[in-house]
Amino acid sequence: MPPPADAPLPGDNLPELVRRYCREIVAAARYVTIDESGLERAVERWAQEGLASDPPALDSDDHFLDGGRSEVCAYLLTLDTINFGSGWFPTLRKRPGRSGYRTIASALADHFRAHGPWSNAELRAMSAETVARVLGQDPEHPLMALFARALRDLGAFLGEREPLAVVASADGSAKRLAATLARSMPFFDDRGFWKRAQITANDLALAGVAAFEDLDELTIFADNLVPHVLRVDGVVRYDPALAARIDRGEPIPANSPPEREIRAAAVCVCERLAALVGRPPREIDVWLWNRGQDRRYKARPRHRARTVFY
Repeated sequence: MPPPADAPLPGDNLPELVRRYCREIVAAARYVTIDESGLERAVERWAQEGLASDPPALDSDDHFLDGGRSEVCAYLLTLDTINFGSGWFPTLRKRPGRSGYRTIASALADHFRAHGPWSNAELRAMSAETVARVLGQDPEHPLMALFARALRDLGAFLGEREPLAVVASADGSAKRLAATLARSMPFFDDRGFWKRAQITANDLALAGVAAFEDLDELTIFADNLVPHVLRVDGVVRYDPALAARIDRGEPIPANSPPEREIRAAAVCVCERLAALVGRPPREIDVWLWNRGQDRRYKARPRHRARTVFY
């Protein structure tokens, strides 16, 4: 399903476009509501549990962070190019003890440690078979063809440039880098949310590959796990029919009104959390995402949408 006609185009102040768009969705929402008293209770509980008290970090067990700056930059740009597919993750072959994302991240990290980055020409010629071999998956799985297409787009975007040149071209602005990615590659143009365009800038900064003066202006990286944590902890509530559908494990169509309301509500809640606790939204996102790895969140189905955007 294409993005709604009222979804904004990726402008230079991309995070502010996300905030404005999400406020508009929440104001007119039919399927998702924010529970004000639930939010107050959750903030009190989370504060006691160290809400965003520690600086966010990338897990070195799952990510390739031990190479040179150029190689780590190439790894993160490659990883974030294929950082989608949560709607298909239940059908992937998982590495022991790892989620779908961590399976992909760690398999790609192993490839980089053994063979280094793909060249731009190799990216432009990427096949589903090559992706599947590296990630330990069935080449017929639909994600492998989508991953290959995304990597071919990355190779075309890079042209003859090194990944570090892409970082340098942002001139110290996470917003500029996110807007460039969103304008340049279709699978990054998550109209109105731009989850992966923003998280790429954040990942590069967390790895020490890039320094952005406006990093804390990013929004959260709206996916299906952060809103799930908010739902389980009583902060957002779903229309009974929508809740039942999610609890049965039925997929929600990407870009449908319920799916966009879920993501928009998460953005708006986390903006308020950030203001309440004095931490940037991106740190709130990482804390809630990590919280979602706990068994009690995994025991309950989250919404699934088969999309290239998260």
